[in-house]
Amino acid sequence: MDWATLAGVAVGAVGTVALAPVVVSAAGFTAGGIAAGSAASWMMSAAAVANGGGVATGSAVAILQSIGAAGLSGSAATVVASVGGVLGGAIADAMT
Repeated sequence: MDWATLAGVAVGAVGTVALAPVVVSAAGFTAGGIAAGSAASWMMSAAAVANGGGVATGSAVAILQSIGAAGLSGSAATVVASVGGVLGGAIADAMT
C-alpha cells in the first residue's frame, strides 16, 4: 500500500467520524429531539406506522436519535471510522 492510499484511509476515517454527527443533526436528529418537518420526523412517522404506533428499540431511527442526542459511542465511532477508512483508501487508490 502506498502513501497516497494510507493518507486516503486516514482522511476517510477521521472525516467520517467528524462529519457523522453533523450529518445526523442536519437530518433532524438533534439533542433536543427530532426536529419537526425534517427527514428525521418523516422516518420516525414511517417507523411508528410500521410498528403499530411506536419506534422499536435498536431501529435505525432510535440509533440515529441516540447519535443526535449524545454523539457517537466508542464502538459506533470505530465502525464509522472503519467504513470511512475503506472508502477513503479505495478512492485514493483509484485516483493513483
